[in-house]
Amino acid sequence: MVNGDTARALVELFGGARLTPTQRRIAHSLVEHSAKAAYLSAAEVADLAGVSQPSVTRFAMALGYEGYPALRRQLRELAGDAPDAPGPVEGNAMQLAIRAEAEHLARLHDQLARLDDVQKAAELLIRSRPLPVLGLRAAAPLAGYFGYFAAKVLPDVRVLDTGGTNLLDRLDQARTAGAGAMLAMVLPRYPRESLEAVAEARRAGMAVVAITDSVVSPVAEEADVVLPAAVGTQLVFDLHTGPMAMAMVLLQAMCDAAPEPVQRRLEEFEATAARRHIFTA
Repeated sequence: MVNGDTARALVELFGGARLTPTQRRIAHSLVEHSAKAAYLSAAEVADLAGVSQPSVTRFAMALGYEGYPALRRQLRELAGDAPDAPGPVEGNAMQLAIRAEAEHLARLHDQLARLDDVQKAAELLIRSRPLPVLGLRAAAPLAGYFGYFAAKVLPDVRVLDTGGTNLLDRLDQARTAGAGAMLAMVLPRYPRESLEAVAEARRAGMAVVAITDSVVSPVAEEADVVLPAAVGTQLVFDLHTGPMAMAMVLLQAMCDAAPEPVQRRLEEFEATAARRHIFTA
């Protein structure tokens, strides 16, 4: 089984379990290191995830196994009889980081062979007036990027990219104005305020679509639809190429779900842009 297939198999194995935040961290680490996950000891898994070794044992038991050795046997069955033979590693650290990002995009490409979740998310979001888009800390630029383009085709997009005491007030205002759904961008290290805002949106009766790095992300339990896209972790700070691509795929699906009003608003924007000489080309 190739590495991408192994990663998908692990996501399916972990996705149906109800896991604590610590256990999600372990699951995420195993998915991220899927090429060697089946051959790691409990101590090595604990080191990768930054947790204690007993936490790894509890993680295995939460999945229904007697302990980590039983889970590792299952992982080996998923991976095949032997680990992939390592090929020559060429390039400097920067090149390797970009290569890993390309592999993430290849996995996203395969994932999008089925568009059920993307289309379900698009149907939920396209009907929301207004549409709140949540993204705090590392996810704030992504929320702003999505919001900039979404505002060209939707009448009222509200980007919630700052935390603090008025975040929930702004969410309440959106709900009072008629919002029925929210798009939440929640990326590592998963800001507590983002999770609280998602929980508050659910309590208010709003549907939540989450773009996050994994189906075992902390936001997954609260979201109606989870659209996972891995982040790059080989540099000092994460690369968010995958989540950005997923965001624009989602926006395209939203446009496809309501082609006539979308086209009308695009034409209106182009006419306004030409009249105001907004662009030079």
